[in-house]
Amino acid sequence: MGMNRRDFLKSSAAAAAASAVGITVPSEVQAAAAKGEEGWRWDKAVCRFCGTGCGIMVATKGGKIVAVKGDPAAPVNRGLNCIKGYFTAKIMYGADRLKVPLLRMNDKGEFDKKGKFRPVSWKRAFDEMEKHIRRALKESGPEGVAVFGSGQYTIMEGYAAQKMMKAGFRSNAIDPNARHCMASAVVGFYQTFGIDEPSGCYDDIELTDTIISWGSNMAEMHPILWSRVSDRKLSDPERVKVVNIQTYTHRSCDLSDFNIIFRPQTDVALWNYVAREIVYNHPEAIDWDFVKQHIVFAVGPVNIGYGMRRKGEKSLTPVRPDGSAGKYSAKEMEIVRKEMAKKVSEFEGPALEPYGYKAGDEMKNTPGTLKHWMISFEEYKKSLEPFTLDYVAKLAKGDPDEDLESFKKKLKMLADLYIEKDRKVVSFWTMGMNQHTRGSWDNTLSYNVHFLLNKQAKPGNGAYSLTGQPSACGTAREVGTFAHRLPADLMVKNPKHRKIAEKIWHIPEGTLNPVGNQHIMKIHRDIEDGVVKFAWANVCNPYQDSANARHWIKAAREMDNFIVTSDGYPGISAMVSDLVLPSAMIYEKWGAYGNAERRTQHWRQQVLPVGHAMSDTWQWVELSKRFTVNDLWGPYTLRNGKKLPDVRKAAEKMGYKPDTTMYEILYANERAKKQYPIDLNKFPQKGFDNSECLGDKRNVVGSDGKVFKGYGFMLHQYLWEEYASFGRGHGHDLADFVTYHKVRGLKWPVVNGKETFWRFNVKYDPYAAKHAKEAGLKDFAFYGPLAKKLPSGDLRGVKDKKKKSLANKAKIFARPYMDPPEMPDKEYDTWLCTGRVLEHWHSGTMTMRVPELFRAVPEALCYMNPKDAKKRGLKNGDLVWVESRRGKVKVRVETRGRNRPPRGLVFVPWFDERVLINKVTLDATCPMSKQTDYKKCAVKIYKA
Repeated sequence: MGMNRRDFLKSSAAAAAASAVGITVPSEVQAAAAKGEEGWRWDKAVCRFCGTGCGIMVATKGGKIVAVKGDPAAPVNRGLNCIKGYFTAKIMYGADRLKVPLLRMNDKGEFDKKGKFRPVSWKRAFDEMEKHIRRALKESGPEGVAVFGSGQYTIMEGYAAQKMMKAGFRSNAIDPNARHCMASAVVGFYQTFGIDEPSGCYDDIELTDTIISWGSNMAEMHPILWSRVSDRKLSDPERVKVVNIQTYTHRSCDLSDFNIIFRPQTDVALWNYVAREIVYNHPEAIDWDFVKQHIVFAVGPVNIGYGMRRKGEKSLTPVRPDGSAGKYSAKEMEIVRKEMAKKVSEFEGPALEPYGYKAGDEMKNTPGTLKHWMISFEEYKKSLEPFTLDYVAKLAKGDPDEDLESFKKKLKMLADLYIEKDRKVVSFWTMGMNQHTRGSWDNTLSYNVHFLLNKQAKPGNGAYSLTGQPSACGTAREVGTFAHRLPADLMVKNPKHRKIAEKIWHIPEGTLNPVGNQHIMKIHRDIEDGVVKFAWANVCNPYQDSANARHWIKAAREMDNFIVTSDGYPGISAMVSDLVLPSAMIYEKWGAYGNAERRTQHWRQQVLPVGHAMSDTWQWVELSKRFTVNDLWGPYTLRNGKKLPDVRKAAEKMGYKPDTTMYEILYANERAKKQYPIDLNKFPQKGFDNSECLGDKRNVVGSDGKVFKGYGFMLHQYLWEEYASFGRGHGHDLADFVTYHKVRGLKWPVVNGKETFWRFNVKYDPYAAKHAKEAGLKDFAFYGPLAKKLPSGDLRGVKDKKKKSLANKAKIFARPYMDPPEMPDKEYDTWLCTGRVLEHWHSGTMTMRVPELFRAVPEALCYMNPKDAKKRGLKNGDLVWVESRRGKVKVRVETRGRNRPPRGLVFVPWFDERVLINKVTLDATCPMSKQTDYKKCAVKIYKA
């Protein structure tokens, strides 16, 4: 008997679901599913979306992906997928998929910034890029060429981009959109541990007694992890406690034992309250043996500003009598001026008194610094003294309709859960703590509580930052595609680190630029100031995802520059650009991602790219063919007066000629060609396409005007192995390329073939065991090398400049509460918070083109408290204007939705380009991490 499509889908889905949860599948269902899958090739891959890193199985037939299911063998998700994961293959087959390069041209076929997009060849596209890069280098030097990178780059793409930018163009103006999501977590790791990324792993969920979520709607943002949290809660509902600490009620709150709704920014005060309860009221809970052996106390300056533009910058001049300045209105300048100086508020006064400030004082700000120094425990204790239950409750209560005593009771319950002696606790957070003008402080405060109690880096215990993007860890952070970084926690400003990179890359000493300050918001500002003349967006949508977007869109469209976007679809950034390049998407290329538990996972190319699309790796490698030693390695003078030396003679001594291309040096060198050959008879290459290395049957006409036949060596393996060499033997050990294709990922450091579950703990981490043995320590070694020699002082400054070593120690920081730069007032009376929803990914460029996801959530809504709506004469479904000092958008009100804000706050997600909410948001950042605060600004709302 034949089987129709409906029956087949039901049988196949039933078999997959049953397998995922361990149910025995009836033989007739197995047989029906097998028959329907005849001719399918299943292969392991990784989900395209969030930082959870779910494993998926991809089925292909006839050159197209025909099915996707959760991978039962994947430790992260164990066969489950979220709604986006189940539709991940459909993101590649939208009707308006980009298939050829598009250039703005006039009717004569010439580039025209005001022209319309017209199809061009890859050769013409690269001709234009080359011309405008040469012009940018001539006019602005390396600082004039910039890249908006991504936490969604594959590891190989990010590494290829990093090499060409930093070793080729000698430009550090490459920064990922991960700056917007993880930079504060990174600073927290560096300052606390001296090394990046979490100490724990997802297994903590099953091993803990308590899950406390700070500023994280895990049910929608990390739904597979939340399914594991839910399973843990339901396995022992009396013992296991779940707490959500947020600025509004959402789906994660439904599972909680209790929820804490706090006023935006005051999570800093909540952390300090818990620490104060430990230190002042439960000193017996402090594990002094652990603290004395492994911890030092530290503090840094508090007058660090808000990461906004500063007086004297080109776009802030001239200053006019009406209060406006340069390209910024008087309204905007009301907030921007706080970057230079601010008045200490009544809210802040008590918290800042130990640091020498009181309410009413003027605080003059110095741009954010990572500087810090050691203090005594007694000084740290002084910093906590103001954070009494009364002060914090009045400061932090976020729901005007909640009784103050009820709120106090919850705060006490929270502290008690942390303090309870035999209770294991995991603290999770994402953007609520990271997208914060004091995000770096907030991150360090989380570790304070866990360290005092010796509940960190142990199974079921730890403060844990969850990554937002699929490879924000694996590519942005580990590969080092930030402006200031190199692979494996190396830094461009450190001459020893630059020498290591120059040696691995076989480039002359002195090639690398030591100045790495062009973070993603500075790139936008440098475009507006006319410094950056060429900018290229890779695997991101910077003109939709950056705060205060109106300024950056205007600068891109109206100023004398050349903007390029590589993408799969025509999103806002593509529409803003001068040239659009069609990129191969996730399973149309070989790749690797690194997730939020340090797990690196690889996949093979499953299908050919659509049209003439090619991977971002290919695009970077092809661009490198256009530039030679003579073109790029001469002398430059940077804006700060720093001179980059002429390294061309040194290059000649290394065997390079003036006309040797960057392609020959950085990619198709002898090491790559000899050590990594194509071998289609061996695993993992056998049976799979490889469009970059072999070309393919599409016969794409490449950057030279000829049919592209491939590089002739295993480029992906070369890039992987060279990148991995940075970290091996240094606490960032990665396995070899072939191994990753055999397993469902490994958590680094991978030592002797074994992954590491809990870092810094001698029982689980071979590096901790090694360092502990050398130092005579017993249980832990916090061996990160960064910022491990410090001067000492008190809360108000350095008193002894002599630096002391704190090798193998971690830090507890004193950090006060401080207001954000913009808060509701009489005119702009409401807090605005932005974020994501379950069904859509980031800017919606992919998920809005999946019919099922679009139908589920077709537009962004303004989630509002019903009382606020009634007060404004609004009802559910009304169109309103949400307006700030920077811009306004029209959006529909939702008073009965999944997100339930308290009075005085609204939530508007940012996935919908028709509701460009980032025209409204403020581009203030944590001045230490340079991460934007999207979680709070002031708006007014009125009927449209």
